[in-house]
Amino acid sequence: MGLESNTRQPDPDCIFCKIVKGEIPSKFLLETEDLVAFNDISPQAPTHVLIIPRQHVKDISKFSSNQEDKTLLGTLFQQAAELALKLNLESGFRLVVNTGDDGGQTVHHLHLHLIGGRQMTWPPG
Repeated sequence: MGLESNTRQPDPDCIFCKIVKGEIPSKFLLETEDLVAFNDISPQAPTHVLIIPRQHVKDISKFSSNQEDKTLLGTLFQQAAELALKLNLESGFRLVVNTGDDGGQTVHHLHLHLIGGRQMTWPPG
């Protein structure tokens, strides 16, 4: 089944879709065929990067177990780990995926928060 067909289309009101399309300027720390990464505008740690798929996907719950979805999710996490090393976060970092309003998601375009550069605490919030 996979991603819902309408979730792959850019959302003209989505700030992250606008960033991907270059309508809102952003310095990409990483750019591939499938994703981009850029600094969070409101960082919660010395390093706070957002990693987003180029395709508009509302949230992680829109994925299924088909190979295309598994590949995209794997790519997002693999690239996040590689970027963390490039950003000198060898001592540790946190990856966060907020899902839905109650989960703290404020931009409804799937994104991973790569957070590091300080000691992380638990519980997070």
